[in-house]
Parts: sequence; structure tokens; C-alpha cells
Amino acid sequence: MKLLLDTCVLYPTVMREMLLGVADAGAFEPIWSAEIEGEWAHTAEKHEAGARVFAEGEIAMLNARWPNAQIRYGEGLKTRLWLPDQNDIHVLAAAIAGSADAIITLNKKDFPAQILAEEGLSLMDPDAYLRGLWAAQPELVASVAKRVLAKACELSGQDWTMRGLLKKARLPRLAKALD
Repeated sequence: MKLLLDTCVLYPTVMREMLLGVADAGAFEPIWSAEIEGEWAHTAEKHEAGARVFAEGEIAMLNARWPNAQIRYGEGLKTRLWLPDQNDIHVLAAAIAGSADAIITLNKKDFPAQILAEEGLSLMDPDAYLRGLWAAQPELVASVAKRVLAKACELSGQDWTMRGLLKKARLPRLAKALD
């Protein structure tokens, strides 16, 4: 399965690490666009001065890890598309150009199901996706979550619990499942 990752699931870190961790284990093939990467870097900078450079480094590492993940599309594709939020058309264009099966995003209202269905796409909530994957492959998701938790504790210097970390990362159903 090929899934387009929207900016809001690539930034913040824990959600990105959970999604890309299960992708690394073979659950799906991730795709994104240069415009999504740009939004990620811009959002990081808005939240913390100097964070853009760090985000750009992470983006470079992800592109090295998944060399075919960055999707390119023409302006012609974007001009034929419509969404309630015109700023999200590039996300839909990348999903179409990359032959994605679905878009993983937190912005459900910005991607009407009928419009996505016309393009052969569906929408996935990251928490619902990861919770469903856990139901099908609990050991895969649990092992990724343990690695993400260990890394979060190490990098932050805090003693996070699994539930606390995943709830803060907007993954409450997964947090409950792994608790």
C-alpha cells in the first residue's frame, strides 16, 4: 500500500517516527512532495527559532532512506483540482501523481471523501491507521512504539510513559491499545 503523508503527520516528531517506523517494517510505502517538506520546515521554524535547519536535515535523511518517496507533479494537475482549502491542493496532486492509495492526515475537513473517491483515494487518520495496524500486527507496532519511546526519553531527558507520549502525539487510541 502506498500512503501520502501530509505535513501535519510528518511534524510533530513522535507521529512521524511511529508512521515511518511501521513503514520501515514494511507496513506501507510512504510518499510526500517537496512542497510538503517545505511546509514541514516552515512549521518547525514557526514553533522554534532555528528549527528549520534541523527539519531540513531530517528531511534529507528521510529522502536518503526512501529515495523514491518524493513525488513530483506538474502545475497542470494542480490547476484541474479543487478542495475547500486551496492550500491543500498540492497534497492531493502529490497523492494522485504518486498513485497513492490514501492520504494520511489530521485535516479530515480539508479533503472531502467524494473528491478523494473521484481520484481513487481515501483518507486515513494516523491514530486510526496505527490502531488498526496494531490490531492486525500487534508485535510490529509495539516494537516500533518501544523504540520511539526510548528515543523520546533519551532526547528529551524526560521519563515518558508510552500512554503519555502517544497521547501527547495525538495518538490516543494507539496509546490506549498499547497501555
